[in-house]
Amino acid sequence: MSLAASSRLASGFQEPVFDSQHAFRAAMDALANPGRILPAGRGLQSSPLSTAAATLVLALCDYETSLFLAPSVAGRHGVSDYLRFHTDALLVAEPSAAAFAIVDLLSDTLDLSAFSQGTPEYPDRSTTVIAIASNLTDGQRLAFTGPGIATKAELRVAGLPGDFAGQWRANHAGFPLGVDILFATENSIVGLPRSACLAGEHH
Repeated sequence: MSLAASSRLASGFQEPVFDSQHAFRAAMDALANPGRILPAGRGLQSSPLSTAAATLVLALCDYETSLFLAPSVAGRHGVSDYLRFHTDALLVAEPSAAAFAIVDLLSDTLDLSAFSQGTPEYPDRSTTVIAIASNLTDGQRLAFTGPGIATKAELRVAGLPGDFAGQWRANHAGFPLGVDILFATENSIVGLPRSACLAGEHH
């Protein structure tokens, strides 16, 4: 990429080391505390993605990372160049080959079974899905129990597919394999790790 082209890209973190560490901690806290809405997006000046989603990708992905972009995300002007420039991640065409994936819930199909589930020897090689949502207050109300949840955690994410509860049952049933999800709005994130179980069902 030429210097002129790179100068037209949206800016990354204002303080790369500090802001990246802050975003990484937010992602880990979100997955350790399912259902808890946390602020994200600090230090990011501009992005062709939602601020929180871009913050997560810049903090979690690097040149050793495989990244899948769902069709609407890949087709958004400037996204691929922005992510290549700021993360140097390898963009892959198949969701099953990705360590991380970005999906827009308003425009893309969310199919958890399409992503890498990990292997018995390496369950951590599953995909972490960053799902962009318009808000974290609308949509079907789902309740979860499990590690990191004192009694019950409620989750409402705009744009979840109608069969999400069934998809999540199947995803959790394979634990310790399975997909983790980070839902991201403009300035907030909420985590749903594979260890979380729909309330009222057996772990």
